[in-house]
Amino acid sequence: MSFTPDMTDLCILDILQTDARTTNKEIASRLGKSVTSVFDRVKRLEAEGYITGYVAVLNPQKLGSTLIAYTSVTLEGHGHDKLQSFEQKINSFPEVLESYKMSGQFDYLLKIVIADMEAYELFYSNKLSKLENISKIRSLFVLSETKKETGLNLKTAQLPKGRQKAGPGSDK
Repeated sequence: MSFTPDMTDLCILDILQTDARTTNKEIASRLGKSVTSVFDRVKRLEAEGYITGYVAVLNPQKLGSTLIAYTSVTLEGHGHDKLQSFEQKINSFPEVLESYKMSGQFDYLLKIVIADMEAYELFYSNKLSKLENISKIRSLFVLSETKKETGLNLKTAQLPKGRQKAGPGSDK
């Protein structure tokens, strides 16, 4: 049977994505539910893949990573093996925090977080530009961060039709 989160589940997800250290007891108190019900729901959300992990959000500037680059990469060949090889190599670079296969004018968009321009130049020269099958690399550098959200806006999430809605006071 297919599982679709109800309103209570979405509230739990919203609380946890804001502060993953929130206890089941605190969540239960905020939602007017039993601790057991919240515990069971969190376990189900984890088992169903709605919660994929818990992390601490670090401040890169405090840790010496002050340069963020968004780098687009266009490949020469697009065969399955070539794409897979590129992804495998890019995913092994610790400087690349995010990598997306794109449609449009380029094939991949990379988010690179690194100490400074000198470190980026070394990364570019010694790693990125040495990869096979690349025809074009373009980088944009972040001047300042104007908004950064780590959580999804669950108030506008579009869930499949027919999902069950938990009414007020329902415990499950």
